Amino acid sequence: MKSGLSRSVRLRTDRLVLRPTTPADASRAFEIQSDWDVTRMLRMAQFPPDLDDMTGWFSEHPREWLAGTAFRFAVERAGRMIGLVDLDEIDGDEGELGYWLEKPSWGQGYAFEAAEAVVDFAFCQVRLSTLRTGHAADNLASGKVLLKLDFRPQLSMRKDSRSRGEEILHQSYSLTSEAWCSRPDADR
Repeated sequence: MKSGLSRSVRLRTDRLVLRPTTPADASRAFEIQSDWDVTRMLRMAQFPPDLDDMTGWFSEHPREWLAGTAFRFAVERAGRMIGLVDLDEIDGDEGELGYWLEKPSWGQGYAFEAAEAVVDFAFCQVRLSTLRTGHAADNLASGKVLLKLDFRPQLSMRKDSRSRGEEILHQSYSLTSEAWCSRPDADR
C-alpha cells in the first residue's frame, strides 16, 4: 500500500517542528539513547545502543514512509532534534504510536505537544481508525501523556524488554479516530 503522503510534510506546534526522519538523524538518536534513563523506558531499544544498528534502522525510514507502513518524525526544538515520535506497525487502518525524548526535554510538555500533532496526523491525514500504544508500568509520565491525549487503558501484561533484558509490566492503550474527533477541544 502506498501512503500517498509526501516526505516534505512538516508538523508545527507552538514550540516544535516535526519533520520526517532522515538517515542523518541516526547519530543524534544514538546520542539520546545512550542515556540509560531514556532507553530503559523503550521496550524494543537496545542498551547500550549500537550506532550501526541505529543507522540501519534510520536508513529504512524513507522506504517505510513511501510504503505507508510507518511514519517517523524527528522532533525539533530551536532547530535541534530532541526526540522522535512515530506511527508504525500500520496494518489496514490501525497503527501504533511511539515516542521518546532526550532527558533534558522531559517535564516541559514536549512529549504531549509532539504526540498530539502526530495523533492528529494519524487520524486526519493517514486516515487511521485506531491507534495502539503502551508504556512500561513504571513510566508514569508517559501514562499521563497518553491519558491527556484521551487514550484509554486496555490490558496490563508482562512483556519482554530488550533494553532492560527482562520482563516488565506493560500497560497498553488505544484511541479511535471517532473519540479523537469528538473531543470537546477538537478543532475539527
